[in-house]
Amino acid sequence: DRIREKLLGLSDYDMFCTYSILESPMPLTDYIATLRLTPITDGNRTFAEWTAEFECDEAEAEGLVNGIGTDVFQAGFAALQRSLTR
Repeated sequence: DRIREKLLGLSDYDMFCTYSILESPMPLTDYIATLRLTPITDGNRTFAEWTAEFECDEAEAEGLVNGIGTDVFQAGFAALQRSLTR
């Protein structure tokens, strides 16, 4: 299954990217997400925040929220951590 995304905003200075999903097998519409990185002043660390908003059928909402949280956000953070700790 294919997901097609569109980059809506990107800033190296503000450390964020915003994107939308144009095509997806997931039963949702109007998906817009932002990944934002914020330096933590205590130590050499960064706070990462990934948020999304979308429309879906009410009966699908809980499953989509849990699935996106686990399969997209948690998996994405894990991949980012692996790439940074090599």
